[in-house]
Amino acid sequence: MSFFYFLAAFLLARRLNNLLIDPELKLKWKNILSYASWAVVFLFVATESSTHSWDSEFNGMAADFVGSFTLLGMLLYINKQPDFNPYRFYTQAHFPLVAAGLISSIAQLIAPVFYEKYEQFFVYAVLGAFVWIFARWIGSKKQREELKKVNERNTQLDTLVAQRTAELTQQKNELENTVKLLQATQAQLIQQEKLASLGELTAGIAHEIQNPLNFVNNFSDVSIELIDEMEEELNKGDKDEAMAIANDIKQNLEKIIHHGKRADAIVKNMLQHSRSNSGEKQPTDINALADEYLRLSYHGLRAKDKMFNSAMVTTLDAALPKVNVIPQDIGRVLLNLFNNAFYAVQQRHNQEGDSYKPEVKVSTAVKGKFIEVRVTDNGTGIPDTVKDKILQPFFTTKPTGEGTGLGLSLSYDIVVKGHGGTLKIDSKEGQYTEFTILIPA
Repeated sequence: MSFFYFLAAFLLARRLNNLLIDPELKLKWKNILSYASWAVVFLFVATESSTHSWDSEFNGMAADFVGSFTLLGMLLYINKQPDFNPYRFYTQAHFPLVAAGLISSIAQLIAPVFYEKYEQFFVYAVLGAFVWIFARWIGSKKQREELKKVNERNTQLDTLVAQRTAELTQQKNELENTVKLLQATQAQLIQQEKLASLGELTAGIAHEIQNPLNFVNNFSDVSIELIDEMEEELNKGDKDEAMAIANDIKQNLEKIIHHGKRADAIVKNMLQHSRSNSGEKQPTDINALADEYLRLSYHGLRAKDKMFNSAMVTTLDAALPKVNVIPQDIGRVLLNLFNNAFYAVQQRHNQEGDSYKPEVKVSTAVKGKFIEVRVTDNGTGIPDTVKDKILQPFFTTKPTGEGTGLGLSLSYDIVVKGHGGTLKIDSKEGQYTEFTILIPA
């Protein structure tokens, strides 16, 4: 029966060589396993030759013993090698054959009578163990094929993952470039919004200053004419008429001083606002700020549309305390709200004609720990479908070219994020819109 042990050892070396898939492992073990298989053949031939010259009682036992130990030594060596760990399901199938061989050899040595009586059972045990090895080999072959399919599938998946990773990397780079472009565009649009507000503010200031300057020019021209008339009366000797004309000139000069101071006050207010560029909060009269920007917004629109007229109603709380805010930022918020209000009433006037009376209201009040500013108009209102979007950046209900969609968004950020307040909207389409600002007092 020693033939089965040597055959199992020989086939083990050959099959392990075939089972190795990794090129590096195959190259490492190819020669070793090849030499081992031929060494088994040589050992089998040598054992058979030697045992035939021995006593027939011991030649079978010795051959079985050598074959069993040859197979056992090979198995112990292989199981110590980490490279063969994936194939233990096959190598461990040889241990029953080793056990059968050793038990058979020991039985022949210790109890030869017992062995001879039950020799057929020992033979069946060896044959059964040998068949078990083949069964495991067939099973391992199927597992190897499945493993090969799994490896192929893993290779395909690795390829797909690599491709997908490359695609995602490219998409990430494209998105990063898009984000940079959007950020640059956003910065440009914000700058345009600031310039647009500045343009409207400048137009309002120019129109506001123009009124007192017109009075100054008109009264100056009239005063020059009166001086000429006074000289004529003095030459005639009519002192009383000359004094009456002098009184008229005095009244004109008082009016010139009044309107000159009005223009001077406008310039000083604007210079004060321009000096608030530091972004530092300072005590500010919200009433004065609201009144000033309401007129500037109105005159700014009037500078574009000479036919536009609107009633302006102010209800300003005289007891309103000064509030610690950034005047320039709050001024920009008020200007945006006033511009939107006048734009809304202008659009409704264009739709309904002279039967409609435009009106913009602004009121201030103390509400607990907050200062409240309400801006109300009876214009076109805001549709319910866009109320949730009205504060989003770049969203606008104005036609292309008339709005950037950043005015209300910037106003919301200034009030809520910059000053810890709130900005609420109440509107009914075709009837009114009311913005309510609450700023911590």
